[in-house]
Amino acid sequence: MTNLKVTAIQTNLFWEDISANLKQLEKQLVGLINTSDIIILPEMFSTGFSMTPSKLAEAQKGKTLNWLKKQAQQTEAVITGSYIVKEAGQYFNRLVWMQPDGKFQTYDKKHLFSLSDEPKHYTAGQEKLIVEYKGWKICPLICYDLRFPVWSRNVEHYDLLIYVANWPEKRAHHWRSLLMARAIENQSYTIGVNRIGNDGNDYYHSGDTSLIDFAGNIMLHTAHVAGIHTIELDYQKQQAFRSRFQFLADKATFELS
Repeated sequence: MTNLKVTAIQTNLFWEDISANLKQLEKQLVGLINTSDIIILPEMFSTGFSMTPSKLAEAQKGKTLNWLKKQAQQTEAVITGSYIVKEAGQYFNRLVWMQPDGKFQTYDKKHLFSLSDEPKHYTAGQEKLIVEYKGWKICPLICYDLRFPVWSRNVEHYDLLIYVANWPEKRAHHWRSLLMARAIENQSYTIGVNRIGNDGNDYYHSGDTSLIDFAGNIMLHTAHVAGIHTIELDYQKQQAFRSRFQFLADKATFELS
């Protein structure tokens, strides 16, 4: 099995300005052509964490999806992150997993952040997304999902767990601690990609983008500054660790209702 190169883009975002954000990110992606397998953007990367979807939402096959398709083709990498989508009269905080060949899959955020009234504006998703890419099984989730270990539970035998986020600095300790917990309990590489800077509600985001390995070791942690970070994940090391410490095999079986 081949190793996987994963790139995290920690960046500030222009508040509710789709064109400005896509232009900024496009410049950041120029240096990543044929250097990575997966490029991860923050949650709502084109707008910031906005509760005004009526003025910002796009159809699924709209400007941002076409932009993702173009960037994935140019970088020859998967690009993933979430943005605001309108479908069947409802609004979704939707993650897109865009492959270089133009094929894509989606995940709608399951746990909506009630503290910011997200459930009043968006519809929750009901299904996890597990993608297979270059022999790896990957589970991409969104921000507040991090607080709910049952939803993140590794029942699908995934190898990489991803969270894209707009997580404020005032709860950065929770972010760092929960990423560590998810990695350890699921014996999975776990990466959380967060934005930096102040949003339109004046909430400051420190980033704290982190990559934790299957044993809870910190492979990456960066805060307060914009940056692009690429790290190679070793598949065989993870499998050897799981073979030696077969904790996942001892988990109880139950179903979500």
